[in-house]
Amino acid sequence: MLNSSTKLICCRLVTKTYVTESGPVPALSAIEFSLGEGETAALVGPSGCGKSTLLLMLAGLERPSSGRIEFKGQPLDRPHREIALVLQDYGLFPWKTVKENVILGLKIRREPIDLSRVEELLSELDIMHKTDVYPQQLSGGQKQRVALARAQILHPSLLLLDEPFAALDTLTRERLQDLVAASYRRHQFGMFLVTHNIQEAVRLGRRILLMGGSPGSVLCEIDNPSACAEDYRGSDESNEMCRHVRNILESMV
Repeated sequence: MLNSSTKLICCRLVTKTYVTESGPVPALSAIEFSLGEGETAALVGPSGCGKSTLLLMLAGLERPSSGRIEFKGQPLDRPHREIALVLQDYGLFPWKTVKENVILGLKIRREPIDLSRVEELLSELDIMHKTDVYPQQLSGGQKQRVALARAQILHPSLLLLDEPFAALDTLTRERLQDLVAASYRRHQFGMFLVTHNIQEAVRLGRRILLMGGSPGSVLCEIDNPSACAEDYRGSDESNEMCRHVRNILESMV
């Protein structure tokens, strides 16, 4: 493994244990991996194995019980301005328009608002025609595009995605996966995706981490170098990779 100083984010033997009234509940055990700048990875595993817990720690919102997480070679113990998180429930403010939701992070940081950049992102995500409407007037897919634009407007070095398309229909989900892949090709940010969907992991993760157990741990890592390529979906390579990942997951049960 490369030295952590050359990596975007690193987990070093990270564990997480929750303290409850009935006693300690181990959630994660000895998680160790690193992600370089401009790399994408997808974390796949069954419900309850600790995927979202790990993602919250990568976002600086949870602290490990032991081990350490480093971002650009420095300990990560709180949210970082170069790390953006997109959740499944969108997190949009219903009283703000699409544009107001997108620029909210910039206003909170008191950073200049580049309206041309806002328009560029909204166009990339095919939501420009909804600039002045409110979230209740949007479909689920449109709300998720707004959430993605709000994250990307901050120019993150690392984009974290927590099952962001799980509540969407299949065609909308695939369309958004393709839009994220296209945005990655343009901007080359680091990306870490948590999902239980094998096809989604194969579409977006150039490395696929398979997680399981209780407490959860990373059991296997698969190279998937064609992920995010424009013509990857539906290709023989993609279909074979999906079968390969499924077979490994089934053997882990």
